[in-house]
Amino acid sequence: MMEIDAVITWVDGDDPKHRAKRAKYGSAALQNSIDKAADTRFADLGEIFWCVASLNRYAPWLRRIYVVTDEQDPCLDAFLKRNFPEGHIPVEIVDHKVIFRGYEDYLPTFNSISLEAMTWRIPGLSDCFIEFNDDLMLLKPVQPDDFFTSDGNPVCYGKRASVVLDRMTRLFKSGRGQMKKVTTKGSHMNGALQAGHRWTYFRLAHCQKALRRDFYETWFTAHPEALVRNISYRFRDADQFTSQVLQYMTLHDAGCCELRSAADELFFFQPKRKDGYFARKMDKLRNFKGSFACFNSIDLASAEEQAELVEWIEKKLDVRMTV
Repeated sequence: MMEIDAVITWVDGDDPKHRAKRAKYGSAALQNSIDKAADTRFADLGEIFWCVASLNRYAPWLRRIYVVTDEQDPCLDAFLKRNFPEGHIPVEIVDHKVIFRGYEDYLPTFNSISLEAMTWRIPGLSDCFIEFNDDLMLLKPVQPDDFFTSDGNPVCYGKRASVVLDRMTRLFKSGRGQMKKVTTKGSHMNGALQAGHRWTYFRLAHCQKALRRDFYETWFTAHPEALVRNISYRFRDADQFTSQVLQYMTLHDAGCCELRSAADELFFFQPKRKDGYFARKMDKLRNFKGSFACFNSIDLASAEEQAELVEWIEKKLDVRMTV
């Protein structure tokens, strides 16, 4: 059985020290930009506990969980001992300084795209690893072949899309002024361009990403300028590329990546200010049969809605978030 690690990028944006750091490096306009540095991008409601609990409950075969942080610690020990008294997947906290060793000039960073270009540099990381944001979790038991083929090739959850069509759409959504709007589609298209694809790209589902550490090591060693350019932005920027798309499309061209639809596997939950929206989403969640979930910007939900969701998650994972 192949060794597979999990990597989770996490930040507590409510930490005063982190807030002060963001204020020091980002202008007021930048910090009010929802696509780059608004508070909701860094808010922490304890999602890291949901994510880690789901890995222990539904993917206990993982070798290790690495939590990548910026001079912070989510303090998972007591939670794991309380909810998994018979043992749990080992957890290691990895600071940004570790993965940016040799590139310290680009710290601090508040940029998920930059971090995802550097997580492969975690010391001791297995060649096969699965990358999570802290707002992602598993919903039912999964197996290694949900993420990697028997040959160790990564499974990409997403679909092929048209660059021309989505570039035209993006033009209508560009922000005014000097700051271009950062979109997921835009960074995905930039990643495809890095892989040599001008007309189509892989639009990745907002779920975990199965990746090869050794691919990144080989590619970024051969293209050091691309790595430096991509991590040089402290906040998300429209000129950056998604490293995961670069990997998937390059490997897919070589017959070493499997593209799968996430349509029936991913439940995406993002609060919206529409009457009855939250209740309808909760009803769908209770009946969802897929494997993956993303709870995006849950801080924007009301306190009552947040409490209802946490109660559902605790029951689903059979854990207690607090003593």
